Amino acid sequence: MRTLRRTAKGAELEVSQDELVMLNNALNEVLHGIDIPEFHARIGAERDAAEKLLAEVGRIVAASDA
Repeated sequence: MRTLRRTAKGAELEVSQDELVMLNNALNEVLHGIDIPEFHARIGAERDAAEKLLAEVGRIVAASDA
């Protein structure tokens, strides 16, 4: 992973296909593989925001595989 640009509101990153797959798999496991009490407090995001991120990462991974 390489940081392309950093601002006060976020960052623009360059990630490899392998890193995208790792992120996708980790998000999927956190959301669907294990029960996490107090999800927001432990993960730092609401469950629906994490689901949206998983969906977006999944779309990118799928498009890369095509």
